[in-house]
Amino acid sequence: MAGTPAGDVAATSRGPRWLDVLRTRPLLRLPIFFVVLLAAYIGAQIVHRWVITHPLLGGEDSATLAAALLLAAALVALYAGLVRSLERRAARELAPRALQAGAGVLLGLALFSSVFALLHLVGIARWQGISARFDVVPMLAASILAAIGEELAFRGGLFRILEESAGTAIGLALSAALFGLLHGLNPGATVISTAAIALEAGVLLAASYVLTRNLWFPIGLHLGWNFTEGGIFGVSVSGGAAGKGIFTVSLAGPTLLTGGKFGPEASLIAIAVCLAVAVALLVLAVRQGGWLPIATVRGVGSE
Repeated sequence: MAGTPAGDVAATSRGPRWLDVLRTRPLLRLPIFFVVLLAAYIGAQIVHRWVITHPLLGGEDSATLAAALLLAAALVALYAGLVRSLERRAARELAPRALQAGAGVLLGLALFSSVFALLHLVGIARWQGISARFDVVPMLAASILAAIGEELAFRGGLFRILEESAGTAIGLALSAALFGLLHGLNPGATVISTAAIALEAGVLLAASYVLTRNLWFPIGLHLGWNFTEGGIFGVSVSGGAAGKGIFTVSLAGPTLLTGGKFGPEASLIAIAVCLAVAVALLVLAVRQGGWLPIATVRGVGSE
């Protein structure tokens, strides 16, 4: 049976009274976790862009990747520190799980490849061969930083604490909705793309955490999806400028299928594929006891 965060609520230790309140009232510590982690992630993105554009470092793949890895490590350390200081426990959800991270990467690669294959079958995507030049390392660096930063903030800081307070269903719905809304600020975003990110990414990534109770699986899944989308197929990732992928592809057809300027993530096909996998992951999670009903959570919180 998968471990659940419910037992963390009952943890007690010496410390200031306000820390005891935060440990037993997850909704009070939720804004601290989410705001701090999201602000740190935004700051990391700013620093990373500076490294990319700095006259002495810009254009160097090694500097771009090294900066992403160092900034990602700092975000992981920040998350672990918040858990230690505000919840008085080790961040077990960040325990090293290389196999889960690898499985997540492979699943992300398979999912987007499936989306592209379906788009090809319906005549929307056209494969035009291998690119003469491609930006694999910069896309890998961007994917690492985005996957770790967003998963720590949204699945570790937002969904996990919402679930602890209100159960899996409410945590999943609210965190997915906010994930979609914040991506609505990206270039090329529309109402459809916002709903798509909430349904396909917000639900799928939360489901992957519910199944494993470890953040490395959704981090790997997020990384694999983004890198395959931008680094392999060279299309826009969440409205960002399309780079040079390993393959040269083109998309032509109705916006509901191509995703328009936001990219294939806003395609109805991407929504259908990701939701199908999310449902499968949630079914597995329920079977192994990983789904937290509202009544159960409230019972724990009132002990």
